[in-house]
Amino acid sequence: MSEITKAIQSLCDEKNLSYEAVMETIEAALAAAYRKDFGNKQQNIKVKFDPDTGDMQAWDIKTVVDDIDPDTLEKAQEELSARREKAREEDRELTEEETADLPRFNPKTEVMLSEAKGFKKNAKITEVLEIPLEIPHAFGRMAAQTAKQVIIQKVREAERTMVFGDFKGQEGQIIMGTVQRAEGRKVLVDLGKVTGIMPGDQAIYNEHYRPGARLKFYVIAVEMTARGPEIILSRAHTGMVAEIFKQEIPELQDGKIEIKGIARDAGWRSKVAVFATDPQIDPIGSCIGQRGGRINTIIEELGGEKIDIVLWSEDQREYVMHALSPAKVVDVELNEEGKSANVTVAPEQYSLSIGRNGQNVRLASELTGWRINVLQAGAPPEVVAPVEESVAPTADATSEVKSEESKSE
Repeated sequence: MSEITKAIQSLCDEKNLSYEAVMETIEAALAAAYRKDFGNKQQNIKVKFDPDTGDMQAWDIKTVVDDIDPDTLEKAQEELSARREKAREEDRELTEEETADLPRFNPKTEVMLSEAKGFKKNAKITEVLEIPLEIPHAFGRMAAQTAKQVIIQKVREAERTMVFGDFKGQEGQIIMGTVQRAEGRKVLVDLGKVTGIMPGDQAIYNEHYRPGARLKFYVIAVEMTARGPEIILSRAHTGMVAEIFKQEIPELQDGKIEIKGIARDAGWRSKVAVFATDPQIDPIGSCIGQRGGRINTIIEELGGEKIDIVLWSEDQREYVMHALSPAKVVDVELNEEGKSANVTVAPEQYSLSIGRNGQNVRLASELTGWRINVLQAGAPPEVVAPVEESVAPTADATSEVKSEESKSE
């Protein structure tokens, strides 16, 4: 193995890149250097480099096209300029359909048939020719500098592409990250190969993100920008609740239980609607676990956020009743047109059904998709509008988990 090959392999190991990708980068850099010292802008240069011997070959790659008269080309160029000017006056871009009728010729990538036969007698239209190029002597200083810049740029692009591919496949999943620092309302998170961003509206407002803290984050989106991959993270997304449930509850992974909906007041409470595809399985009991083991682990992962697990039902009346858990509902009357539900509860259940600052009824409404009006049995109708801003509940919300646990037992 030559010293060049060893150096390339070392670069591959250091940057976690494939050998083929690095070789393509080197050959692209050598093509740029050749153009700088020996070539011209009308050449489509391809270079083959042998790292074991240090030998290099170069070709000009051209596609053979039919002959076009120079006068025809000149007129076509004038017509194209006129059409572009007209489109500019109309404040729009010229479309491909508007230029499809004009003859085109790109001297960098194409060669006319008559000229092509000078390189190959039996050349045919659409054939791709590899025209050999001479390498008179070693590259000069400027060409070498150009090659170095191209290699640095291409390696950086290859790294970004690889990182983007890795994280793109993790959209909608949970990953571990280390808090770097806060910049205004957004939090920067070290993900190893790249820094993720958690916008202020995706943070849980009663959590403190101290530098160095290791936390789980939900990957909302991964986009490629001019600066490289941008990974948008969240701690407040409902998808985070779903993913943590899947990690902790094997029946969800096996498909024996499904999550039908999630409503979340991040940092305070979530309502999760579950349904068992296997009639022999108790979905609520499975989510709570033996002596509340599973649900307590999930609550810890979410920083103490309370969880109401409710049974999903195709019967919308039953679903609305379950969604208002832990309150016990006397009756539900649905208004299909207005997508609203009048729910009647006993007077002693009224406060529990509304929840602190309307939190319980608001989350139930969000979970079911019905606008829920809570009425006291024996009292005149009263509409309870959802609360716009969530406020921390001061009551001990662990009773909801305990009540569900007692049911499962």
